[in-house]
Amino acid sequence: MGTSSVSQEASYLQTAIALAERFQTDAAERDKKGGTPKQQRDWIRESGLLKLLIPTEYGGDGMPWSAVLRVIREFARTDAALGHLYGYHFLSLSAVHLAGTPDQKRHYYEETAKHNYFWGNSVNPLDDRTLGERTDDGVIVNGQKSFSSGSPDSDILLLSWKDKETGELYKGMVPTNRPGVQVHDDWDCIGQRQTGSGTVSYHDVRLYDSEILVRPYEVDNVFSTLTPILSQSILASVFAGSARGALEAAKEYTSTYSRAWYRSGVSHATEEPSTLSRYGEMWAAYQSALSFVEKAAAHLDATWEKGSALTAEERGECAVLVAAANVHAGNVALDITSRIFEVMGARSTSARFGFDRFWRNVRTHTLHNPAEFKLRNVGNWFLTGQTPEPGFYS
Repeated sequence: MGTSSVSQEASYLQTAIALAERFQTDAAERDKKGGTPKQQRDWIRESGLLKLLIPTEYGGDGMPWSAVLRVIREFARTDAALGHLYGYHFLSLSAVHLAGTPDQKRHYYEETAKHNYFWGNSVNPLDDRTLGERTDDGVIVNGQKSFSSGSPDSDILLLSWKDKETGELYKGMVPTNRPGVQVHDDWDCIGQRQTGSGTVSYHDVRLYDSEILVRPYEVDNVFSTLTPILSQSILASVFAGSARGALEAAKEYTSTYSRAWYRSGVSHATEEPSTLSRYGEMWAAYQSALSFVEKAAAHLDATWEKGSALTAEERGECAVLVAAANVHAGNVALDITSRIFEVMGARSTSARFGFDRFWRNVRTHTLHNPAEFKLRNVGNWFLTGQTPEPGFYS
């Protein structure tokens, strides 16, 4: 890595760490309220981090996916919802790179870099309530989409719809403030309470041909099928960051508030052998998850760089590694975010601390793309050498 690259890495990391510390000041309170973290989203806009992945020729920083994932982990350490929102900004924006025309790629990259646009996601391919009807110069979209993460306060939405006549699935980009787009405040899950992953309604929303992706689900173009691998990579980093955040919060609490059990024979909780052992176990587990996630991120970088030259075999190898890292990081995070209470003690369960948010956030996300089906793909590859078929979630 050259001197300029090292300097750039230090710069964006310092920015991400500083933002994460600002997020932490009221993370527990905001989690209780839910809604949209408008001020925090604006801080991200002002930071310039929304153009981290955009190539330099379009006005961005030209950093790899591993850099984006590093920022996600820093954000998720203090606020998993903001880590998720930041990652899904790039997941949505990447559609123009994977499936757009050269003009679409240039336009949306340049405009996003210039104006610090925050992208939202309204794609959910399993929700087929949104239909599009062709016009002479585009399409008219009507219907609803659930799980539209990052839609509140977004500048541009990536959405999907089925053609009313052919049933074919399409994707396109639309300004969130376009007439007919209605973002609902109906996200009420137990975790990730500020991701705004609720419903978006479309009432006679016009998309022009220049806003419609030409090959959103063209399996013959292997590179255009990377979206689920990107999504799993993003969430793996949310899991890893959440596990680290939970450990750090527990460490601070144990060192400051926890009391040694009256029959333990020690004066301080930090001297209890069982507490030391539990922390050792959790730290080791976290390090295994982090190493796995970082290895998968490096592989993703190499896969992304291949572009249209990417082969099905190369894509499959990346899919297996990322899926395995995602499942492992999720399991480790679920374990750590639950076990921290064992080493903090009964008082740590007080709602005023909000420590339960770490588990609730991880639990909510690990259910959306079930680990069971990712493990089946990994196991099938291990036993037979067969890589997963590209799909909505694999």
